[in-house]
Amino acid sequence: MFSIGDFAQYGRVSARMLRHYDAIGLLRPARTDPASGYRYYEAAQLARLNRIIALKDLGFSLQQVGAILAEEVSVPELRGMLRLRRAELEASLAAAGARLAQVEARLRTIESEGRMSADDVVVKRTGAVLLAELSGIAASYGPEDIGPVIQPLYGELCRRLETAGVTPSGPVLAYYEDAPETPEAKTPAAKTPAAKTPEEHGPTRTPEAIIVHAGIVITEEALAQAGGTTIDSTTDGTSSHPGTASASATPTPTRTPTPTGLGFDVVTLPGLDCAATVVHRGPMSRILPTVQNLAHWIDTNGYRSAGYARELYLECPPDQEKWVTEIQEPVVRA
Repeated sequence: MFSIGDFAQYGRVSARMLRHYDAIGLLRPARTDPASGYRYYEAAQLARLNRIIALKDLGFSLQQVGAILAEEVSVPELRGMLRLRRAELEASLAAAGARLAQVEARLRTIESEGRMSADDVVVKRTGAVLLAELSGIAASYGPEDIGPVIQPLYGELCRRLETAGVTPSGPVLAYYEDAPETPEAKTPAAKTPAAKTPEEHGPTRTPEAIIVHAGIVITEEALAQAGGTTIDSTTDGTSSHPGTASASATPTPTRTPTPTGLGFDVVTLPGLDCAATVVHRGPMSRILPTVQNLAHWIDTNGYRSAGYARELYLECPPDQEKWVTEIQEPVVRA
């Protein structure tokens, strides 16, 4: 037999808590001295105490804990519940880490105000490219919403290209556009195990929702060898090919992604007549200072933005600190 103080020490709880458990009938002492009222516990009762603490850590109320224990939860069942709680905590930590990265990015932006260099901004034309792509919806254009959508899209796109036997011939390129304000708007592909084509998505949209296009440069020859569709319809119904390279005067794509029958879409993305470009180094979660630097340059040099920036991923090693991405923002003279 253990005194209440010794039992509390072994169970890593307070004696006050044990008295409360006794009062509500959750953990009665093995014996109570009728004269002194002292409580005594047996070693076997530690197992029940451990279950009570574990269930409390899972977020159950003491009333719920009592009901669960009355049903005699098995060790495998309790182990599964604890693993579920562990997964929830890990997800919370990941979300907190992402929020911390955003706060740090904002701090760096504030601290660098008035000291931004514009020496690295280059204005140039970009050529048309043939992209294999998957698309999804992000709640907003912010990196905290784009990241959770675009990362799973690229993972799924790479898997589908490999399955189809299509080898990429160029870098990764992402572009964006406003999501249509209709009930048929898509849901985020990142919330599904496999990315979907636009017509497969359900009716979820926020007022600031953005269509995220995750693309990889391929060739018509590689697509044809895999048995995929190579015709890309323009808005006027004519066909086009990536080699024709007539740069679009408008910042938004003029061609609609076309299903290939291989689990991904293909699109000939027009080039940009005039793009202000800058190289961003490091993870995209820290892109805010770079794009604000670019915005300062655009405003100072007599331009204005003509649409969402594209992202050309030049180097994407496993270590995101070593990523090199060119931001291409379409601009026109103000």
